[in-house]
Order: sequence, then C-alpha cells, then structure tokens
Amino acid sequence: MILSHSAHKGIQMADDAPSPVKSADPSSPAIQTVQRAAVILNAFTAARPRLSLNELTASLGTSKATAHRYTKALRESNLLRYDEREGLYSLGPQILTLSAAARAAMPVISIAGPRMQQLVREIDETVVLSVWDGDTAVVVRADDNTDRVIRVSVRTGSRLSRTESAQGRVFCAFLPEADVPGLADEIAASAELRREVEKIRRTGISANTPSANGVRSIAAPIFRGSTLIAAMAIVGTTTSVPEGTDSPLAIALQRVAALVTAELGSGGNGHHPPVGSNGHR
Repeated sequence: MILSHSAHKGIQMADDAPSPVKSADPSSPAIQTVQRAAVILNAFTAARPRLSLNELTASLGTSKATAHRYTKALRESNLLRYDEREGLYSLGPQILTLSAAARAAMPVISIAGPRMQQLVREIDETVVLSVWDGDTAVVVRADDNTDRVIRVSVRTGSRLSRTESAQGRVFCAFLPEADVPGLADEIAASAELRREVEKIRRTGISANTPSANGVRSIAAPIFRGSTLIAAMAIVGTTTSVPEGTDSPLAIALQRVAALVTAELGSGGNGHHPPVGSNGHR
C-alpha cells in the first residue's frame, strides 16, 4: 500500500528563522534544523506509532514551543499527521512515498527480482523479499503470479513479526543483537525461539516457524559481503510448503538466495560465516 502525495514545501523550523547557511558546520542552524526534524521522525517506531507532543518534546530535548514549531512544519510537508481528537501525532503519507522510493533504489531488489520470478515459475509458490527497517522485517517485493487455485498474496510494505515470521527469524539469527531491540529478552523468555535461532545460524534457513491460518513460510538470508541485507521467503499453504530444511522447496530457496548473494558481490554461497550464540561474529 503506497499513498502518494506531492509535497515539495520547504521546511523552515529553526527557532530564529535563519537565512540559508552555506557552512557545513554541524552546529549551524540549518544543519541543526535537519537534525531536529530527523529526531522527531525517528521517535516513531512500530511499537510506538503514535506520540504526544510531550513525548516528542522529550525526544527532542527542547521546549514544548520549539517542538510544536517543528511538528507544525513537518505536518505542512505531510511528513507528520495530527489527530486533534486524541492529541497524538503519527507519520504522514509523504513518509510512504519516500519509503517506496528508498526501496526502489535498493540494489538487492533489482538483482533479486528476476531470480524471484524464476523461482515462482519453478515451484509455483509465492516468493517474498524483505529488508530490516530497524525494528522488524518489511516486505519490499512479492511475486505471487502462481497457477494455484489457492494462492497466498503478500502486500509490499507489510510489516512482519520478527519472532513469528520466517523472515523475521532470519534477521533475529543473523543481525547483530544490538540491531534487534529487545531480542535478548525475547530469546530468554522463549526456549523454542532460542533453539530455532540457533538452528537457523547452523543451517542458513528458517523452516520451522509457526504456521497461521493454514499459511507456512520458509526463509533464507541474503548477504552483501558479511552483512545481512535481506531475507527471501517462500510463502504458501501448510499443504504445499513442507516443514524442514531439506525439502525440495527449501533447497531451491537456498540456491536462489545464494545466487543473489553472489551477484551482490560476496562471491559466497549464501550462508553466513559462523556466529556465536549472541549473534556476533
């Protein structure tokens, strides 16, 4: 789901309304304006999608009046929206447009696209590509042009559970622990999740995730060098997508993920170098 809005208004938010500054000095008013706008936008997460002015003021570390001026300018640029009834802010529609543009510019999407289409033709199941957005896995491409009577469609932009989805668990297994907020506590609280994350690190595939509503997915990591940058998954029904790491679908998925990894320049086989139990090399 992508909402498009044409918003090209400038953002003038510095406290003293300075004239344009050419200096690259990070303490200059113009750069401070950009930094403060970024702080406000970065305050929103999947766990905290709606924030009050008091919460934004605390994140910004300024007076409430200053925070209000920044939120007003961001609203005028459609980067924020405001619910007057509840007095809460959320990210605006222009964020979706920028997000779509950012995803389109990712090399992994253009490289993985033809491989995903080929895999769909080979296995006749939906194939999905996701990247990490700092909090969870987000779908950036989905190919579901299968011939099945019952097929599973996944929307681009969908946010996936990081502990219940196959792709989310791939990121939990191969990202540095610090890049997955709260992961240590979630693993400590779930023996099943801990065992599965360790298995994914050994085998290079997530193939035993909980099924929901008759849907099952398996996922494999895609690297650039030694850095995890995406996860590719096969999504289908529990009847058509078997569990286990040695099924024909799992083997085909790993092969394609390895090809994309190689094309991205690692020259590797798609399996991450061994890591310790805490996710660090």
